[in-house]
Amino acid sequence: MLTKEDIKQIKLRGSDKDVVLKQLDNFYTGFPALNLVRPAVVGDGIKAFSQRDAKKLSYFYDSNSKMYEILKFVPASGAASRMFKDLIEFTDACSQDKAEDEAQILKNDKWKNVREFFDNIKKFAFYDKLAEAMKQKGFDIKQEMDNKNYTNIIDFLLYSKGLNYANMPKGLLLFHKYADSSRMPIEEHMVEASEYCKCKDKRAAIHFTVSPDHADLFLDEINRVKEKYEEKYDVTYELTFSLQKSSTDTIAVNMDNTPVRDENNRLVFRPGGHGALIENLNDRESEIIFIKNIDNVAPESRSDTTFLYKKVLGGFLFELQDIIFDHLETLDGDPDDEDIRSIVRFIKTKLGFEIYPDFDSLSQEDKVEYLHNKLNRPIRVCGMVKNEGEPGGGPFWVKNQRGEVSLQIVESSQINMDDPEQNKIFKASTHFNPVDLVCGVRDYKGRVFDLLDFVDHQTGFISIKSREGNDIKAQELPGLWNGAMANWNTIFVEVPIQTFNPVKTVNDLLRSEHNEKK
Repeated sequence: MLTKEDIKQIKLRGSDKDVVLKQLDNFYTGFPALNLVRPAVVGDGIKAFSQRDAKKLSYFYDSNSKMYEILKFVPASGAASRMFKDLIEFTDACSQDKAEDEAQILKNDKWKNVREFFDNIKKFAFYDKLAEAMKQKGFDIKQEMDNKNYTNIIDFLLYSKGLNYANMPKGLLLFHKYADSSRMPIEEHMVEASEYCKCKDKRAAIHFTVSPDHADLFLDEINRVKEKYEEKYDVTYELTFSLQKSSTDTIAVNMDNTPVRDENNRLVFRPGGHGALIENLNDRESEIIFIKNIDNVAPESRSDTTFLYKKVLGGFLFELQDIIFDHLETLDGDPDDEDIRSIVRFIKTKLGFEIYPDFDSLSQEDKVEYLHNKLNRPIRVCGMVKNEGEPGGGPFWVKNQRGEVSLQIVESSQINMDDPEQNKIFKASTHFNPVDLVCGVRDYKGRVFDLLDFVDHQTGFISIKSREGNDIKAQELPGLWNGAMANWNTIFVEVPIQTFNPVKTVNDLLRSEHNEKK
């Protein structure tokens, strides 16, 4: 199926022929569904802390964090175009129905979100900048509103004649309005980092993953605001960027599973999804890494709970890591039966992992090797929010082919939803994944783990995309917090809904969570 020219192309991309062949095979065989045992709930897979315990863990984090190299890792390559889906569709409708004026079209209940946008347009942090962009081209935004020239305002907001927000990354849009300025998500992440990622030398490290199209824009904006926040928060930022590697792109196929080829007969590859970012994460050399999506930010006056629970997650990670490292030192010595029993109890009660069913029949040497293998791996403490209808994966107990049961973050695409029992378990989930993680990525001897050793390559999914008017199949790599971290030690902690403030549509910015407290 692959020609010599194909193999040469694959090598030039930094990939491997066997990896691409495996991807092609996946289109024929599909990915095996995960085997859900039960949802993780508070008391059975999810740890919930009292306010008193939360404050103690926060204090423990503050007392110990200066000893670690800490990084805030922010996936920030997402484009903002989906935020404006309703506005784009409204302008399309107006252009197709030129006989009817825009105000009349807007009355249709289909466009209630667009009406909400224009009813509240002055509340958006980008309003002043939008008004200025229109003024420079001879338009008064207030007059355009009075004249109900809505599509002209949308064009200035979304396209190159104005702010060009439809072609910008989310991280560089103005999200929050303050008394004296407005802030982009990258600025809010910088403020957060000064609160819980500051090392003993007052350095705060943040790493953004960005798309090639937007890398220069990010650099320009960071350089413009960096000094202001360093002075305000008495911090020195160490800001780094990386691109999703082309070697992690996956091959695309036609509906008959033959490779898609371009006009030059070259193979067509597509980005492999956020799971590809495990490569970017693996290139970092920090000890402790916080992970949080670019759009999950709130104004500073509403971030006290977020700051607290970041430290709660970090403090709990420190506690667990200390115990794990002690147990690994014990296993390196001459552990007796009581040592083995103590370590097994810890794994069962604290690490959310049910031991191999035939463990007791193993020799002492094999028990030590088994336990060492289970403990000596990356660890992640994941915040989980009570399910209030938000989309996304959730926390579950999952059984692997060896009969071992562990905690995993699971997406619906990983489940056989046609199986009534699996469907029932999935729908019984009480919490969802807000992407709020803190990770320990060095072993008990201080060596950096190779995170690629802990990926479950049997996870992933096939999706249908469109290319030049034709349906094609695309393949997503194991998700960053799903299959890419499937073989990590995983702990779930309940965190308040106030820590989760995503922006999926532009009107989400009108929520109280995205406006300064009065």
